[in-house]
Amino acid sequence: MKSQNQTSIFNLLRGYMGKKGILMPFSITLSVLGNLVGILPFVCVWLIIRLLFTEGTAASGNEIVRYAWWAFGFSILFILFYFTALMLSHLAAFRLERNLRYSAMEKAVRMPLGFFTKNSSGKMRKVIDDNAGIVHTFVAHQLPDLAGGLAVFVATLVLMFVFDWRLGFACLVPLVIAFAQFYMMMGKNYAATMGQYMTSLEAMNTEAVEYVRGVPVVKVFQQTVYSFKRFYDSIMDYNKWVKEYAASMRRSMSIYTVAINGFAFLLVPVAIILVGVGGNWQEVTLNLIFYVLVTPFFGQCIMKLMYVLDGYRQAGEAVKRIEALTDEKQQLVTLQPPTPMPSRYDIRFNDVSFRYEGAVKDALSHIDLTIPQGKTVALVGASGSGKTTLARLAARFWDTGNGVVSIGGVNVKRIYPSALMKHISFVFQNTELFKTTVRENILYGNPGAAQADVDRAIDLAQCREIIDKLPHGLDTKIGTEGIYLSGGEQQRIALARAFLKDAPIILLDEATAFADPENEREIQLALARLMQGKTVVMIAHRLTSVTDADNIVVMEEGRIAEQGTHAQLLQKEGLYCRMWKEYQQSVEWDIRKEAKHA
Repeated sequence: MKSQNQTSIFNLLRGYMGKKGILMPFSITLSVLGNLVGILPFVCVWLIIRLLFTEGTAASGNEIVRYAWWAFGFSILFILFYFTALMLSHLAAFRLERNLRYSAMEKAVRMPLGFFTKNSSGKMRKVIDDNAGIVHTFVAHQLPDLAGGLAVFVATLVLMFVFDWRLGFACLVPLVIAFAQFYMMMGKNYAATMGQYMTSLEAMNTEAVEYVRGVPVVKVFQQTVYSFKRFYDSIMDYNKWVKEYAASMRRSMSIYTVAINGFAFLLVPVAIILVGVGGNWQEVTLNLIFYVLVTPFFGQCIMKLMYVLDGYRQAGEAVKRIEALTDEKQQLVTLQPPTPMPSRYDIRFNDVSFRYEGAVKDALSHIDLTIPQGKTVALVGASGSGKTTLARLAARFWDTGNGVVSIGGVNVKRIYPSALMKHISFVFQNTELFKTTVRENILYGNPGAAQADVDRAIDLAQCREIIDKLPHGLDTKIGTEGIYLSGGEQQRIALARAFLKDAPIILLDEATAFADPENEREIQLALARLMQGKTVVMIAHRLTSVTDADNIVVMEEGRIAEQGTHAQLLQKEGLYCRMWKEYQQSVEWDIRKEAKHA
């Protein structure tokens, strides 16, 4: 039975190359021919030495020149064969890398939105981009080298016994020692070791991306790398792993290096013994010279084999990691028959429970809630109470463990994901703008919108003053090739996108959390317009922003503690009332008063 690693590589070579896969047999064949031809220049050099050794000054100059030209010609032929082999393997490898990335991203876009909340961009870049590059290197370079190296090894081994079987057996001694050490370094435990290495490297790369994003905070507060403990710990873990692994390989690598480069230390004494027992000293000396010229090929072949085996294991691990990243349940219509988006936009949670993967308890437990069409429901509660999870289940970020989430009376699992996303707008505290023009960022809400609709969305989102001060207006690029916007300005551009989309359901998650006072006022005005006549689920920590909501749902440890209007909840004097009083105290708190009491 094949291992998972072998199966992954087999499927990789067979499936991801497409029509370019037919180039690999030709590449391997040319690599074998090229490497065999690469031995012939050394044979020609030996023939020149033999001619000079046996005939001395009487040796024919024309014959020496002929051997020299043959050596030159074989060298050029080797280069041509090897270059063509690598060119063909690279064509197949580029198609393989492209298809591997395309397949991974195609699967990623079908994942539920919750997939992206637990897989950071740094991790996804490392897993998809870097691992696809590892597989490319294996196919483009190491696979042809494997075939060529094995061919040279067999040819050299045959030559060892053709010229003088006694010197050939002498060559086997360091060869056996080298292979024994090779097995110790690259044996059965190496696969697990390579998995640990790639896990450690992946963790360090992921944390590095997050660290770079947080550099402004580090500089403001004059912190060091120690302030990013996870990044520092990932570096230390990688450092510890590399040192321990290198130390464990030190003895085996030293013995291997001495053995694979020590053929002459055995060949010379054996040659002296052969001459001493009556052998022809000229013949033995010529054979010895030939062995000294050719035996370095053994070292090259074994080193190639080590690199190929290392590349094979890395490529197998890379494929497994890419597949594992997108191996989660994709967002498909899981109930039959599928249906388009309903005409009503009320949202209902019927006995809904949900638990995150790997968690020990439910994030939500037996939730029953109805959000009528055109009404605004605010979700409030302490951090970790389940507010965000509840709101995002309506948009099918994840599928419920138990119970049903429905829109317009239809289970969201029966609604086509594309139709569901078309009818829901998101305004989160972490705004995502693409590195393109402002116009294209707004048009993501409705790519076919007319310019008049874009202008109307800009005005409704209070963005006109932002657009007017940009150097190229709507055609100004955002990012490294253009300008940077503040957090509040980005949020207002995102609101313009939401206005242009004009979806009947809106999910708001702390939309003004990172805005400065001036932008917050403009955003609040824009949100009030955006919410008119829409079914709105609002998540907020600032209780003053939810006082006008049609229904306020108070969450506590994954359950609904109480619900009602602002006035009704204050009269109950329950959890919401206590939260309101604490919030009012925090608003009225004055640092100068605290300083006086200190």
